[in-house]
Amino acid sequence: MKVLNKQRKSTWRSTSRLSGLPTVQGGLTRLAVDRLRQAGIKLQPLLSGVGLTVDQIDEPERRLSASKQIAFLEAAAEALNDNLLGFRLAEQFDLRELGLLYYVMATADTLGDALKRASRYSRITNEAIILEYREGREPVLRLAYAGIPRHADRQQMEFCVIAMVRVSRALSARRFFPSRVSLVHVRPKGNARFAGWLGKDIEFGGDTDEIGFPHGSSEWPLAAADPRLSRILLKTAEETLGVPKKDRGAFRIAVENAICPLLPHGQAKVDVVAQKLGMSGRTLARRLVEEGATFNDILQQLKASLAIRYLEDQDMPISEIAWLLGFEEASSFTHACRRWTGKSPREFRLSS
Repeated sequence: MKVLNKQRKSTWRSTSRLSGLPTVQGGLTRLAVDRLRQAGIKLQPLLSGVGLTVDQIDEPERRLSASKQIAFLEAAAEALNDNLLGFRLAEQFDLRELGLLYYVMATADTLGDALKRASRYSRITNEAIILEYREGREPVLRLAYAGIPRHADRQQMEFCVIAMVRVSRALSARRFFPSRVSLVHVRPKGNARFAGWLGKDIEFGGDTDEIGFPHGSSEWPLAAADPRLSRILLKTAEETLGVPKKDRGAFRIAVENAICPLLPHGQAKVDVVAQKLGMSGRTLARRLVEEGATFNDILQQLKASLAIRYLEDQDMPISEIAWLLGFEEASSFTHACRRWTGKSPREFRLSS
């Protein structure tokens, strides 16, 4: 348990080294806080463990660090013994709590227009998530992280995907299922619960986080379309959007996010990652050096972090974890795990 807690603290320090950027409105953190309070679980230890305070939570207009929100959701899920916390919160929250983002979507003419607005204005709610709307007869909404390591998150991404499907259903007044859904993180159990919202074509451990919408859905009219109110809200949203913020460690995190889906295929190599990021291997190496890192250091730290996350799930076979991390043989994973934690995978599980 000491090794696990040490690794978690190390992961939180790495994701919070960016001076609190990017930020979120904090609505999801506060939903989780409400659930913890209802369960009678003490908040202070969980909040202080990720660098938050009760005063910050109790101030509704106070923005929070996106990395701290992700860390808190994982801690809350463990405290509640609920590894579907993000999913359950997304099922039950009032959509209007999304604030301006919800209303600017609701007043659009069609679902396609609403999703375009989501892709432009989502940063009002969460600066870490970039929504990319791809228009077509079967439109796609892709979710990508900026300034945050994707591998550190599961609860927030599941919340966002379910929330976007719920919003789209509510605004179009149609109980549809996505044509397909892909999520980068691995979830070996509990998948059946997602089918009620996402349908049967769900892929965990995919190359991207994205939602495919039904054929022709971009033309569906919205029940609350209001051109006059829409103009007012769009003006407000543009003023709120402001100038995007930047932070120092963004490139390292972009490399981490590019590596994750390549690991199971044994393709997490510098030239492949550089190509995905649209640059040469030399340029990638130079930019990492500017941030005080090397590709191999990032790769090993990422594998170690993911290994601990996967080993926490007692139902995930060690052979599967080895494959997910890009090891051809379980014995190679065992040697690496000893190097990272001082223990074999089985010994680590028993100790945690």
